[in-house]
Formats: sequence, structure tokens, C-alpha cells
Amino acid sequence: MLVRKNPVLPGFHPDPCILRVGSDYYLATSTFQWFGGVELYHSKDLINWEQLPCPLTRKSQLDLEGCPNSGGVWAPCLSYSDGVFYLIYTNVKNFHGIFKDTHNYLVTTTDLYGEWSEPIYLNSSGFDPSLFHDDDGKKYLVNMRWDHRMEHHDFAGILMQEYDPMAKKLVGEIKTIYKGTEIGATEAPHLYKKDGYYYLIVAEGGTMYNHGVRLARSKSIWGEYESDPQPLLTTRNNPEKYMQRTGHASYIEAENGQGYLAYLCARPLREKKVVDWAEGCSILGRETCIAPVKWENGWLRLENGGEVPPEEYFSNLKEVKYAEKPVCDSFNTGVLPLHYKTLRSPLSDFANLNEREGFLRIYGREAITSCNKQSMVARRLDAFKAEATTALEFSPKTLQEMAGLTVFYDTYNFFYLYMSHNEEINENCLRIIVRDSLKFYNPIDSGRILIGKNEKVWLRAKINRLNLEFYYSLDGVDYLPIGGLLDMSNLCDEAYGLIGHEGHTGTFIGMCCQDLTGQKSHADFDFFEYKTEENR
Repeated sequence: MLVRKNPVLPGFHPDPCILRVGSDYYLATSTFQWFGGVELYHSKDLINWEQLPCPLTRKSQLDLEGCPNSGGVWAPCLSYSDGVFYLIYTNVKNFHGIFKDTHNYLVTTTDLYGEWSEPIYLNSSGFDPSLFHDDDGKKYLVNMRWDHRMEHHDFAGILMQEYDPMAKKLVGEIKTIYKGTEIGATEAPHLYKKDGYYYLIVAEGGTMYNHGVRLARSKSIWGEYESDPQPLLTTRNNPEKYMQRTGHASYIEAENGQGYLAYLCARPLREKKVVDWAEGCSILGRETCIAPVKWENGWLRLENGGEVPPEEYFSNLKEVKYAEKPVCDSFNTGVLPLHYKTLRSPLSDFANLNEREGFLRIYGREAITSCNKQSMVARRLDAFKAEATTALEFSPKTLQEMAGLTVFYDTYNFFYLYMSHNEEINENCLRIIVRDSLKFYNPIDSGRILIGKNEKVWLRAKINRLNLEFYYSLDGVDYLPIGGLLDMSNLCDEAYGLIGHEGHTGTFIGMCCQDLTGQKSHADFDFFEYKTEENR
């Protein structure tokens, strides 16, 4: 028996959709404003997972420029029928205030390592769309419906409409098939069929500490759907548990008949609360977990009993391992490794790996606070103790040219150690800028670190739970601290309670460049090294 601890995909991997095709298992997760939209993973044993190429590589498939923080790609659904993979996703253009602009699209492929089709527009009535392939050949789209009227509950139930694959559009009646329970905030629907019943798995309770999963069933696909009297999975009644905010699940049956749920969790660091209702700070974002389940009296139940999902799970499948990610990426293969993401734009818009061999060259564009044309290449923070180091070669001529290392949640919450130019004395300098929700500040000694005419500098970030320390070196050997001990508790979904918006992502560490003169000066990054130590 193989055993693995949860989360199986640590760091920002929310809204998992799990799929089995023969002896292959796949997971799809949300990416929000990070380009490449939708992460895909493959496994043979449900324990070891390899990352697959992102499906949405072209702007014609995914336009994220101008999308708000935590907008973009929400809740993908990966399904399969008759040799074709179907991927449905939401591109959220606006969700602040009472309105949401949530556009739902479908792309297809016969090869997960190849190109995906151009998108087919479906609808915009809500988010979390999912496609169900019935055994009579018909296909149905379900999604939650958003109600902007302030006297109504904004989560207005689950809609369903038939999808015609020949006409490539939705057809026929649109019907609300399920309203949810008294918990409210019913979303993330997935349909399944078993033993004469249609089963609807939904999330409820919102994405924070009241989150959970509910099952409903009906003899007819159009309903009525009877709610399971007890939640399938939640930690809302167990605030002491290590994993919190559990919910948003999907289901498969393995080759051997064992059932599994893929679901999300967050692991709050409890030494600080940024808002009263939070259990702590979930700096890694929402992560993907797996739990074994079984059928009892026509309902799904956790294999370990109760409603609290396990901190580890098992698989009886034959183990198949994959190569581990390298600690250091030297940028000498001409291809950016899959674990890097870019912010709202494809890499080709602002960077390349071939203009200078062995370097990632990034051309500066708009400010680090821009939701349009940012130049950033970053990877997830996936452990509570981590260290990231890079070497930067940069020749700024003005104070408006910047390049460096960022620890980044989004444009409202980040830390940035960067090289720029001090025009008053014609020397290069290192500075730190912090944005904490609505305020900016500089740590006490940043802005006073002059590095003369040096155009190469090594930059390092050390993270220990909620503590961040920056370092720099002029020779790659001796590192000096800069900026003091910094508090990272703003890099989490919970911090958004302070500014009246919603946050749904997680912390990234990466490289970026800005040129506010508009001349697109460039910075060259020699390598990116990332080390972790799990610190529970």
C-alpha cells in the first residue's frame, strides 16, 4: 500500500478537478491571473504526479490583460469522452461589488501533450462550469448562477443546459436543478451517474473557514435533487485541525474500484490573525488534497469516517515515480520549466531564453502594481520554509528602471528587492519596497545600499513561516542582510478582509523587471535556485 501526506499538490493549487482515463489519472487546478491558465498533472498511482504542459498557451484562448487580482481562470473542469479531452474554464473579468463578469469557455484536444483548440464560448451566467457526458451520448453543462440583486442571495443555485458537440453550442432549456442547503454559497458543481442515480457534488459555505462539500441525488438528470442530510467533507466544525477551508471536490473511481475525492484545503499559520474571523494566515494559498471515499446506503462517505478529511491517504495501485524538479534552474535549455508562471501575459510578450545563452532575459514594462503589462516570471511558494536565490545583470540608467526578486501575492500585497539607479550620484543601488494592502513602505535601511557601478548582484529571499529576510551579494559568496525581518502575514487570502476585496491566490517567488520610461530596458537572470524544508 502506498501512502502520501496531504496536500498532494502543495502551494497554490485550488479548485481541483480529478479525472481517470483507463489507467491514467489527471488533475486540473485554477491559475487565476497567472498565464498558462489551468495547471494539469498526470499520475499512474494517485501518489506521484508529473506536471503537464499548460493547455491555454495563446492569447486567443486566454486574454488576461487587465483582469483584476484573483480574477482570470477559475475552477476548470477536465473531462473525457470518445477519445477527446474537454476542458471548461471561467475567465473572470470583474468580480468586485455586486456584479460578476464570468465568461465560460470550452477547449478540446486528443493529446494532452499537444495543442488545444480555439475556445468555444458557452455562457456568462455564473462560474465553476462543468461538463457531464451521459451514457446516452448527451452532454450537459452545469454552473452556479450569480444573482446581483441585493435583496437575494448572490449564489442562486445550479443551472443546467444541454451542450450540442456538433453545433458546438449550448441548446435547449436552461433550468435551475439545485438550490443548495441552508449553509448557502452553493457552487463548484460536478455531475456523476451511479446505480440509477444522478449525483451532484457541490461546494458550499464560501471559500474561507465555512467551506465544505455536499452531495445531492436524483433519479432524473433534471431533478429534483435530494440533499444528503450531512456534509460529505468539511472542517468548519473543527477549527483545531491542521488543514482548514476544505471543500470544492470532484470524484473518481480507480481501476480497482476504490473511490477518491480531490478537494482543496488551506493550512493557516496560527501565530498571527490578520482579521478576527480567520484561524491564521494561509500564505501558501489553497492546495490540492486527495481522500479515499466509499458508498454507503446510496451516499458517498469518507473512508476514515466522519466529515473531516484525512491528513494522509492511501493507494493500492502500482507505484510509478517521476523525476524531481531541479533545485537550480540554469536557463540553458532554451525552454522555461513548467513550474514557472508569468503574470497575465505569455512569456513571449516580454522575455526569452535565446537572446543570451544561459540567461533569462526580461524586458521591463509597466509597474509591479500594474494589472496589464507586467514582466514577471515566478514559481509557487510550496513550503513554509524556503530559500530563493538569483543572480541579476542589469544596467539601469534612471530611477524608473528596476529589476530584482519579488515575494508576491498580488499587486496589493508583495515584497520587492530590486536594483535601480541613483541619478544624484550616478551609482546603482538596491532598494526594497513593500505593499501591504493599501499602504506602501520601505524597510529602514533600504534605499541606502549603494553598489557603485556594479551591474551584477546576487539576491536572496529566506522565508520561515511568516518571517521574510532579504540578502544580497556582490560576489555570489558572501551575503549581507538588507531590510531587516519582514512580516509576511499580508500575503494571504485572509488579508483581503482588510481592504474589502476578495483574495483567492497564493504566494509566488520570482524575477521581474520594470521600465517606467517606456524604453523597455532589459535585465538578465543567470539562474534561479529554490530550496525548501517542510516546517509543520
